Amino acid sequence: MVKVLGIDEAGRGPCIGPMIIAGVMIEEGTEAGLGAVKDSKLLVHKKRIELNNIIQANSEFKIIEVSPREIDEALDEKNTEMNLNWLEAHKQAEIINHFNPDKVIIDCPHPVPKKYEDYIKKLIKKKDIKYVVEHKADVNYPVCSAASIIAKVRREEEITRIQKQYGDTGPGYPANPKTQKFIKENWQKHPEIFRKSWSTFKNIEKANDEKQKKLF
Repeated sequence: MVKVLGIDEAGRGPCIGPMIIAGVMIEEGTEAGLGAVKDSKLLVHKKRIELNNIIQANSEFKIIEVSPREIDEALDEKNTEMNLNWLEAHKQAEIINHFNPDKVIIDCPHPVPKKYEDYIKKLIKKKDIKYVVEHKADVNYPVCSAASIIAKVRREEEITRIQKQYGDTGPGYPANPKTQKFIKENWQKHPEIFRKSWSTFKNIEKANDEKQKKLF
């Protein structure tokens, strides 16, 4: 049987908390066992949790958490060989090397899928893997939809944990008013949960630096 691995992420855009990358592997032709999966963004959270349990019971899976610090290091101007796309590629390669599938389907974060595919292939030990690297793969391929669901559920679990420990952060997305308020009030207090390379954080940091300079 052909082993098929689907990979997707959740939490790429927020300025609070980790990015989650998930891989789900099944035997080709057994997609029905994953349940009525679809892109996680098209599902209410209650349904995602229900499907998450079905997916994990009927597949092999691996979840990687990428911390805010690791994201910031990848986006550091001094780190010329790395960016968010290549960081994600390295994490996806870790999942592929773990499973050694016959086929891998990736929801591509890069604007040019072929370039992303060529990059990731260099990081893979097994050389006879068939690649499907596409935009909207999480919509078009059930195994990729399943990966998006378990990634999203883990991301929500992490945000719930962060909120219990630090307060109401909102969902962590830059445009969210609760998230903006939380960053303004806590940007110096909890450095470990913020992506300091995000413009939302940088702007607040800059505004406070200018305010301090005026005081002195």
